[in-house]
Amino acid sequence: MVWQSLVRTWLQQQVRQSASQAVNAARQRAGDAASAPAAPCQVGLVFALGIESGGLVDLLSETSTIQGAELTIRQGTLQSRSVVVAEAGVGSLAAARATQALLAGHRPQWVISAGFAGGLNARLARGDIVMADSLAGPDGRRLTVDLKMPAEATATPGLHVGRLVTTDAVIFRPADKRALGEQHQALAVDMESWTIGEVCRQAKTRFLAIRVISDAVDDELPADVERLARQTTRAARLGAAAGAIFRRPSSMKDMLKLKEEALIASDRLARFLAGIIVQLVPPREPAADSDH
Repeated sequence: MVWQSLVRTWLQQQVRQSASQAVNAARQRAGDAASAPAAPCQVGLVFALGIESGGLVDLLSETSTIQGAELTIRQGTLQSRSVVVAEAGVGSLAAARATQALLAGHRPQWVISAGFAGGLNARLARGDIVMADSLAGPDGRRLTVDLKMPAEATATPGLHVGRLVTTDAVIFRPADKRALGEQHQALAVDMESWTIGEVCRQAKTRFLAIRVISDAVDDELPADVERLARQTTRAARLGAAAGAIFRRPSSMKDMLKLKEEALIASDRLARFLAGIIVQLVPPREPAADSDH
């Protein structure tokens, strides 16, 4: 059923591990995740969910997919640039594991943390793009991003440059979003970027964080969706979804609206990312003809 797919995609189990623990755990497991032979790439991108990465994957050609138990890797070409997209799952632990595997297996020149983010400032509207010049972790630690923006990017309507804060839980209520933004002087919030940036810092790999705003600071997710997100197992989430639809059939409409808005945001993000990728790295030279 549609709602089952939506719940699986949007409301995965929340990961409440600290970013530092996630990085350490990922180091121990990266060898297993990256054990299969893989080709190097120029740009690697780490998304939490397929619904976030789908717009960019649609722009890739010559794609291949490696599906693991905890990680999906999609390799392809974008305007003669080699790109790998990792769909990691939600939260710090999943993000750290995927980034370590991406670095070990594909040795990208650049890593980009990409996906959805919640707006924390009234200047940001749904569909706007945030490029981070610094990151704040769940424990308040800061990480500077060496942001050298292409001239073409600075003229993009709806583009904002500033701090992203990473948390261990979804922030639902406008008052909580505003308070978080003021506390960290941040434009937006996600659940992965700080950890991805920290892994890249330790590996001395160039890094960017680029996010699309999926919910503005004054947007409040429906109460049914909030209850679903608080469930800790897949069975509990599906049960809560069924109960929500039984009690309030209109909740199906809310979920479908969220999915439609997510697909629009994914396409908007994909177009911006494509423009950034072609500015970051040169096109690869075609392979030499083996007969000459």
